[in-house]
Amino acid sequence: MTRKIIYNVRAVCEDEIVEGAAVRIGGDTIEEITRDGPAAAKTGDCDLIDGQGNLLIPGMIDVHIHGACGYDMMDGTEESVQQVSVACAASGCTSFLATSVSSTIEDLLAMIASVKRVAGNERGAAIAGIHLEGPYLNVKRKGMQNENYLRHPSIPEMKRIFDEAGDWIKMVTIAPELPGGTEMIGWLRERGTIVALAHSDATYEEAKLAFARGASHVTHCFNGMRPIHHRDPGLVVAAFEEEHVSVQAIVDHVHLHPAIVRLMHRLKGADKMVLITDALQAMGLGDGVYTFGGHQVQVSEGVARLKDGTLASSTVTMNKALRFTTELGIPLQDALRMAATTPADILGLQDRGRIAPGCRADLVLLDEQFNVRLTMLGGRQLELSPIG
Repeated sequence: MTRKIIYNVRAVCEDEIVEGAAVRIGGDTIEEITRDGPAAAKTGDCDLIDGQGNLLIPGMIDVHIHGACGYDMMDGTEESVQQVSVACAASGCTSFLATSVSSTIEDLLAMIASVKRVAGNERGAAIAGIHLEGPYLNVKRKGMQNENYLRHPSIPEMKRIFDEAGDWIKMVTIAPELPGGTEMIGWLRERGTIVALAHSDATYEEAKLAFARGASHVTHCFNGMRPIHHRDPGLVVAAFEEEHVSVQAIVDHVHLHPAIVRLMHRLKGADKMVLITDALQAMGLGDGVYTFGGHQVQVSEGVARLKDGTLASSTVTMNKALRFTTELGIPLQDALRMAATTPADILGLQDRGRIAPGCRADLVLLDEQFNVRLTMLGGRQLELSPIG
């Protein structure tokens, strides 16, 4: 078994940031974290990696990403899934949920089939499962979702989807107020699937019922849902009141005002808040015109919009989302918990999202500007071109 030591790093562990740390890796597993960085450099029985004083963090986990570098998960091809995997790893993300948009059943099944073919043979970040964002969403809060494909929850249709996907579907985003929504929540929960709410016009009372029936997550919180009003608090306030409910945040200086990000952190805490990209294929490419979800999307100065000005996903990367979050005054350890530990816990991936003995050696080196200098997946250093 090949052993490695990454030394001369500032290791961000759950309880502290260990200065001058050395992390010993055996095979694909973290064995030990010590403070003897200089001594580690003299070890003769290991491959040595000098971290050059950079920040060592657990690999981040993106539970909501649609595409990157010109490739869309809904292309239905193995190459598209692979390219998103590579882009994730290059931006410090080592696991992700391949995320769909509302589409025909045929296109969705093709997307699922392509993800399954790649899983286990990824060139970059590991596929942790599939996130279905739709098609059971409310046209009133559709955002960039194509209303031609939006429909009411159908358990027979979802059975067909699960027959193709097997155990790969980990999260489903729905609008619970739609006819059949409550029944769909129960059906999904019986199968251990995380039920998330968004693209929803649910009232406070409808959202509270959905959470009582088993929904436990909010997709891109504040975006694509009834806004807060002092006489009509809606889904967001219902989520803030429920201790078991976690919320996603797109921290890209566009989707959420800084004060809202800080409010979410204050009310939900780092254990119930998850950083996501919600990225489309423009991530890593920049400005231009793209086709996404059946729409033409214009990306200008990094912001993706439909022709009518509606925000259409994001171009942010996980390393930038982490940096932006800390720049808003949220402590690094909390921001990292939201980017790595909390999504791992939500997905039941107890071997990831933290630097600790016994955990998988999914590790990332970041410089002072949060640029990715090294990505390691299961103890294997990946050769990647920078992104974002």
